[in-house]
Amino acid sequence: MPLPETIALRFTEEDAGYVTVRPVVKQTFRLAELADMVVSVTGKNAPRVQQIFRAGTVAYNGYRYWWEGFSSSENELASLLALFPDDDPARLFNPAQVSAVSLEIGDGTQRLLVAIGRHEASAKKLFRKRSPWEILLATIEDSTPRYEKYSHADRADVYRMHLSSETAASILRKIVDSSPRALRKKLSGLPPPASILFLMPRANSVAPGSPP
Repeated sequence: MPLPETIALRFTEEDAGYVTVRPVVKQTFRLAELADMVVSVTGKNAPRVQQIFRAGTVAYNGYRYWWEGFSSSENELASLLALFPDDDPARLFNPAQVSAVSLEIGDGTQRLLVAIGRHEASAKKLFRKRSPWEILLATIEDSTPRYEKYSHADRADVYRMHLSSETAASILRKIVDSSPRALRKKLSGLPPPASILFLMPRANSVAPGSPP
């Protein structure tokens, strides 16, 4: 049986991993939209995508989705996943193309990512010479971040820069001191990050479909 062209889904909000009593919404997705959502969770991991298609459920962006599970062959999955970008370690890092960064704090089960967008970090605080964004990009002056992977969740290539504890504390302090009120509130009280992840979207990377 070929893969379905459309899939009837139900979804509702999740709270800390538990389904809430909020209303269940029904919606029809195209196969490409469902695949895009699943790949954002799993990456181009064919066995995991196949398992989720068959199980008929996935958690994505704070929502739990259900559908009638269906089987898929290796060839069908290969053709479907070919629509999505692959890692590109040859892509050179370009600060001008960075759209966001994530401060990586801790590791393992304690790992926390704090996202900072270019727009929210570009405003300068009164009487400050540099914006938080300029301070973040200044961290790469002495060391170029190394390529890590393509993130399907972020639709961007990810470059990592490891930080010493001393450097991390200094950078975080400078960013907080230069931040407008909203960003300062977001960052205040955070421990120093172990790494900074720089996100570079691809100009020609268009997902085959995305959930409404």
